[in-house]
Order: sequence, then structure tokens, then C-alpha cells
Amino acid sequence: MVGNPPQVPYENGMNPAHVLVIDDDADIRGLVAELLGRAGHSVEQAEDGHAGLRALHETPPDLIVLDVSMPDLDGWQTLERIRDLTEVPVMMLTARGDELERVRGLKAGADDYVVKPFGSQELVARVEALLRRAPAPGTTVRPERYGDGRLTIDFAQRAVTFDGAKVSLTPLEFKLLAAFVRHPRQVLSRDQLLELVWGDAHGVSSDQVKLYVGYLRRKLVPENPADVPIETVRGFGYRYSGG
Repeated sequence: MVGNPPQVPYENGMNPAHVLVIDDDADIRGLVAELLGRAGHSVEQAEDGHAGLRALHETPPDLIVLDVSMPDLDGWQTLERIRDLTEVPVMMLTARGDELERVRGLKAGADDYVVKPFGSQELVARVEALLRRAPAPGTTVRPERYGDGRLTIDFAQRAVTFDGAKVSLTPLEFKLLAAFVRHPRQVLSRDQLLELVWGDAHGVSSDQVKLYVGYLRRKLVPENPADVPIETVRGFGYRYSGG
């Protein structure tokens, strides 16, 4: 990792940023790091999704450049875990430039999408455009862990325990549980949960919320789902009353 530069504006009037580049291709990773380093930014490199998530925890970046096609934990899976932890701007790199692929990236929470091969000036310009629009540092990082008297969640590892027992959740079930614990004792309407979990209140039946709340309750306490502290507030939605 390049050392953190002093926080003073350089030629384009921006402050240097700390950028994390996650790509399994060492040549592409090195090229991106070199281009952004020349633009005055400090750059940290990670060779895969797991290394990228560790780097995110250790030194939260101002922006992430993330490759789509990686072994084991690919770009989509890595992006999903990043979004569990932070709203840091994420630029996706991909060899595919079709519209459906771009739409998938944006719906998954990416902020921009760059197709390989890319122009060096374009890449730097788009990174800096994202940085200008980004919230102030320190305002977007979410806690990595949650715990109350019954439930613990490790967001980075997607690990859940309830009443001391490990619980295996699907990605949608995990997102639903995360939405509840991030809004404790707040009634969340079906439309709010569709936005938080599915990403869009349109085109998805509100019955999906009821269905997945049922799934989640049965996963947490199979023998007595009614014992789960997710309350149904009739006519309004649902509320997590744990903590």
C-alpha cells in the first residue's frame, strides 16, 4: 500500500483519496494503481474478494475499484458484502459491456461501471467524479457486528447465531434480518422493506415480504417461530423488538 499523502489539494483541486483496488489480474490491478497513484491518490491492492474485504475492515477506503470476474468470491458477491458494511462508492470493472450486465451492477449497489479495456484518462476522471459525489469520510461505515441478548451477526462473514445456535440464511433472508436490526424498534412498512431488501418497491409483490419474514422466523427458531422478536404490526408492517 502506498503511504497516506498529506491532505492538501493537488492540481485538480481535490484532496487525495485512499482507493482500494480488488482484482485477481495483477496486470490490471497494477495499472489501475499506477494511474490513480499518478493522480495523487493512495492505493491499496487486493488480489481477490476475501483479501479486499479484509482490507476494507483494516483501512476503510474512500472508494473501491472492484473486478466482476474473480474466482471463489466474485465481484457480485464481494459487492453484496461491501454493501452490508458501508455505502463507500464502488466502481465495477468488467470485460462485458452489454446493457443487462451494467443494469445488474447498478441495481446491486455499484456506483459506476467501466468496461475493459478502458482509457486511462477516463478511468481517473470517473473515479474522481465518484469521489466528488461521495459523502464525507466516516459518515457511511456501518458496524461490522451486531449483538443483543439473543442475536449476534457478523456482517463481513455473514455469520448469524440466535440463542447460541448457528443459523444458515439465504442472501435475501440475511438482508431482511440486517434491515430489521439496523432499524430496531422501528415499524418498517412492506414498501420500506422491499426498498431495503429487494432494492425496489416496484415489480415485486408485497406478499414476498410476508413470505420471507415467515422463512426468517422459522430459520431463527424452528421449533417455535412465534418466539422470534420480529413483531407483525397489523396494517403497518413489521418491527424488530430485540436488543
